[in-house]
Amino acid sequence: MQWPSEMNTTKTLISSKISGQLGQYGLLVAFLLICVALAIISPKFLTVQNGLIIVTQVSINALLAFGVTFVIITGGIDLSIGSIVAVAGVVSASFAHPDSYPVIVPMLMGLLVGVAFGALNGWVITRSNVPPFIVTLGTMTIGRGLALILSKGRPVSNLSDEFNFLGGGKILGIPTLIIILLVAFAVCSVVLRKTVLGRYMYAVGGNEPASRASGINVSRVKMKVYVLAGGLAALAGILLTSRISTGQPNAGEGFELDAIAATIIGGTSTTGGTGTMTGTLIGALLIGVISNGLDLLNVSSYYQQVVMGVIIVGAVVLDSLKK
Repeated sequence: MQWPSEMNTTKTLISSKISGQLGQYGLLVAFLLICVALAIISPKFLTVQNGLIIVTQVSINALLAFGVTFVIITGGIDLSIGSIVAVAGVVSASFAHPDSYPVIVPMLMGLLVGVAFGALNGWVITRSNVPPFIVTLGTMTIGRGLALILSKGRPVSNLSDEFNFLGGGKILGIPTLIIILLVAFAVCSVVLRKTVLGRYMYAVGGNEPASRASGINVSRVKMKVYVLAGGLAALAGILLTSRISTGQPNAGEGFELDAIAATIIGGTSTTGGTGTMTGTLIGALLIGVISNGLDLLNVSSYYQQVVMGVIIVGAVVLDSLKK
């Protein structure tokens, strides 16, 4: 015979399990339903070529969103990733001229820039009481200014074919951007789900004081998280520069908002402690699918912004209700 308290505990566990399953699969179901609806409305949507176009277009945003997922799970925010895209792109393009350096050199220089910005963000946030929003807002402005200074306000062009292949080539008919996206997704998923650092991220975002009390070095975890976000933003900047064959100092403007939107739509809680890379990837794809579908239907870009805003607000409201 179960006592009332035991029955209540059992009901709570069942309710939590059902809620978790709905949260995990609800987004995927919504994504598939939208794809089916768009396929019915526009026959051009459900083609292999259009599918490759969608995934290629969302690759940059997805890479940024992976880094943002790490940050938001720990209860932080990073507004500097769009500027990191620009400055890393300009720096990598400066070393990618034909007959100058092997392709690995511009890649490493660009990644170094992103890691440096991430380390700066993490150091200031962990060494002061300044909120991450303010810190990364400042480094966002610094990064944009550096991109303009290094490029002298002009695009950096004349890049080598080897460098341009990184974001614009194909391997066995598959765009390199998609291959890099899948590799990054696999690595980020392993980091988040299978490593000690990943478990610490959830712990810090779920309850930072308790994490400190249990012996977790919260400052070190946050530092690593912002470095990861900066590195992924730099990778996105390198690939974007390679794809358009130009280092643009104004590249990445507004990219941080798109990445945060994909992360939130994907189920990462704005208060920290909850989120998955799978959800973030689906969130980025959902944004890409809706944008592509509306383009095929000749819907004005102005209305598209309204639609995306409604989706973001809805995702935040659902997250609040779930909690």
